Amino acid sequence: MKQIDLMFRTMVAELQQRTFDAQWSADFPPTGRFVSVKVDNRSYWYFDQPDGEGGQKRRYVGPADDTEISARVETFKAEKDDYQNRRKMVAALTREAGLIAPDRFTGQVVEALAAAGLFRLRGVLVGTVAFQCYGAYLGVRLPMAAVLTGDADLAQDYAISSEVEDSIPPIVDLLQGIDPSFRPLPHVSGSPRSNAFRNSSGYRVEFLTTNRGSEEYADQPAQMPALGGAAAEPLRYMDFLIRDPVRTILLHSAGVSVVVPDPSRFAVHKLIVAGRRLDDAGGQAKKDKDLRQAGMLFEALQEIGYGADLADALREAWDRGPSWRTTITAGVDAVQKQYKPAVHRTFGILPLEEIEKAR
Repeated sequence: MKQIDLMFRTMVAELQQRTFDAQWSADFPPTGRFVSVKVDNRSYWYFDQPDGEGGQKRRYVGPADDTEISARVETFKAEKDDYQNRRKMVAALTREAGLIAPDRFTGQVVEALAAAGLFRLRGVLVGTVAFQCYGAYLGVRLPMAAVLTGDADLAQDYAISSEVEDSIPPIVDLLQGIDPSFRPLPHVSGSPRSNAFRNSSGYRVEFLTTNRGSEEYADQPAQMPALGGAAAEPLRYMDFLIRDPVRTILLHSAGVSVVVPDPSRFAVHKLIVAGRRLDDAGGQAKKDKDLRQAGMLFEALQEIGYGADLADALREAWDRGPSWRTTITAGVDAVQKQYKPAVHRTFGILPLEEIEKAR
């Protein structure tokens, strides 16, 4: 696992901060431009923005002699310069440093959700798209084979969604703004609420949440007031995964500021879900992917000095009870065939007799 140069790691930190700052001033995206139009001998500012279909969408801004508007136009010039510079930084990090960018469509989906405020409302990007972000966060190159995906998974804690008293715009509208073929999928329980959306190409966007523990809520999508009309699928172990998440960047366009699980928790969670996968063809493929991602993070985290954090996450999960220990042990038994040194160093913090009992 080769660490990228200090120059590129510094660039990641700078890009992350500037990307985060840029999302607070999105009234006039830097993809557009201000245009002065003269009407009846008086000049007015308009804003031209690509409409996504090869044309331009024009919005009225105000008279050119309005000092506040003119100041905004001057500020925009600096913001646009910063946008172009951030695009160059993303290009350098992907082409020269060897960090992985998402496919363009995934980038557009996450960018739209970020701009709508999902991460401001403490949403968390999970799944393989989150794994793609760890290269930049940890400063390491991750193999492309471990990051391929055809969906985007996002999570939010149920209590946060219920108590935040705010919401992003309707999810259907956001997704159809990217691809009009997006439709909500009916839930297997027959509930009228939908937690997943899919387009005509089969790309899937799914929302997940923490399991509240009562049988009353099992197999039923949870109503999530902050998710713009989308429900979320309650899953076991999700509370462990999304506790204490971290902010990083998705290397799309000029960078997208996102929130992802702590990488140590992500690695341990992958061991857990791998240990619970079915042994049929579909389950085995997902299990193999889980194990690859867990093994790579075990290796990378220890290589760059985060082994103690990884050990803490493993110990926390292990101490949650017998069922957790059984699934962790099953995952470790499978992943250590390829990543034995990295897994053994972390797993060695646990008493041998407890491991044998879990087996």
